[in-house]
Amino acid sequence: MTIQRPEPSFRNDEVGMLRAFIDHYRATIRLQASGLTDAQLDQPLAPSDLTLGGMLKHLAFVEDYWFSYNLAAHEPAPPWDTAPWDDDPDWDWHSAAGTSHAELDALLVEAIARADRCLDEALAADPDLDRHVARPRPPEKGETATIRWVLVHMVEEYARHAGHADLIRQSIDGATDV
Repeated sequence: MTIQRPEPSFRNDEVGMLRAFIDHYRATIRLQASGLTDAQLDQPLAPSDLTLGGMLKHLAFVEDYWFSYNLAAHEPAPPWDTAPWDDDPDWDWHSAAGTSHAELDALLVEAIARADRCLDEALAADPDLDRHVARPRPPEKGETATIRWVLVHMVEEYARHAGHADLIRQSIDGATDV
C-alpha cells in the first residue's frame, strides 16, 4: 500500500485550502499506521488507551458523522448504525482491537470517499460555506454547524490526532520520520 501525502499549496481559495489540509492530515494518519503489524496497531502508549488502530476507526466514524450524517443527513452506515454507543461512548476506539490493519485502513478510506462525495454534492448545490449542515442539532446541543465549521473542525480533528499518532508510533518502533 503506497500512501501519498499531498502538501497543501500556499495559494488556494478557502475551500481548496481547507480540503488540502484535511487531505494532508488524512494521509499523515494513514502513514503513521502503515508498516505496522496488527498487534502493533493495538499497542497503546501508557497511561493512555489510545491506539493507532483505534484512531483509524475513530477517524472513519468522525468522517461519516460530520459529512454523511450531519452535512448530508444520511442515516448512520455500518458499523455505526448498530454500535452500542450507550454501553461504550468510545466504542469506535475500543472496538478496533483485534481488527486487521487492512480492515481498519479500508474502513477509513471508504469513509473518506463517502465524505468527499457528500461535500462535493453539498458544494455543488450551494457553495456558501456559511450554510448550515442538513441535520439541525437539538436545541440542548446548541447551534447547528456550518459547512465552514465542519471543514475547520476536520482540520483540527486530524491535526490533533496526528500529534497523538506521532507519539504512539515513536513509542512502538522509534519511527520519527513517517
